[in-house]
Amino acid sequence: MTDQRDFKGYFGAEPAPNWPDAARLAVSFVVNVEEGAELSIADGDERNESTYEIREEVIGHPDPCMETHFTYGTRQGYGRVAHAFDAHGAKVTFSTCGRAAERSPWLLQDAVSRGHEVSCHGWRWERQAEMARSDEAAMIDRTHRAIKTACGVPPVGWHTRSAPSVNTRNLLLEHGGFIYDSDVYDDDIPRMHNASHVILPYAFDTNDMRFSPGGGFVQHRDFSNYVIGAFDRLYAEGANAARIMSIGLHLRLIGRPGRIAGLEDVLAHISSKPDVWIAPRRQIAAHWKAIST
Repeated sequence: MTDQRDFKGYFGAEPAPNWPDAARLAVSFVVNVEEGAELSIADGDERNESTYEIREEVIGHPDPCMETHFTYGTRQGYGRVAHAFDAHGAKVTFSTCGRAAERSPWLLQDAVSRGHEVSCHGWRWERQAEMARSDEAAMIDRTHRAIKTACGVPPVGWHTRSAPSVNTRNLLLEHGGFIYDSDVYDDDIPRMHNASHVILPYAFDTNDMRFSPGGGFVQHRDFSNYVIGAFDRLYAEGANAARIMSIGLHLRLIGRPGRIAGLEDVLAHISSKPDVWIAPRRQIAAHWKAIST
């Protein structure tokens, strides 16, 4: 049987660092915009979302409690997060669900005005592993169109909530509007899928999702200490080999008043180091493609 999984990767032949301005590490902040795209019976979905500040699913009825946990992200969290990035001149990626884009176009327009990228994160906040191929293709197209309409800039990147289907990447290629996806978690180095499509690895450990119940983060320093430790290791390794660091954020999580200092501390630490390239994922993907082809 031919093994479809690559367990070796770049081992023994890691590419040398070749980032702009001789940077030794590329850092990608990804802000997931999911508010209004979570499953909600009140919005006509088949069930309610059951995960985040609480773990409880209301069955058969609308769930205003869960809805307002999500809405906090746009009402309060976004302003704090945007200010933190502005304070350090950091340009990042807002990975956005299509339904969230339709409901908060003002947010994406503001993000673009600050120099950030807006990419695709599915239509609803849901996994795609079980989707029929035709349904998934239609969903990808709908998401792309919604984000382009909301912010005025065609998105070029895709990231599925957790589990893509076996068809996802091929459907992105068939769509023709994407230059990268982030549906892998297996490396600290980008790679080419083919001559035109870049795979940028993502990470769940350097991610504020770990503030969710059972995730291990409680105080803002839990987040900043872990992320800074990971940064320091990758920064050291980046002297000899290409490295990318992904830091995942959510408006309704890191944007809380007791947590935002964790992001501010991370930004201050990274900004204090020379030879670091903080960039939106579209720029990282374009650069990797340029040096790989």
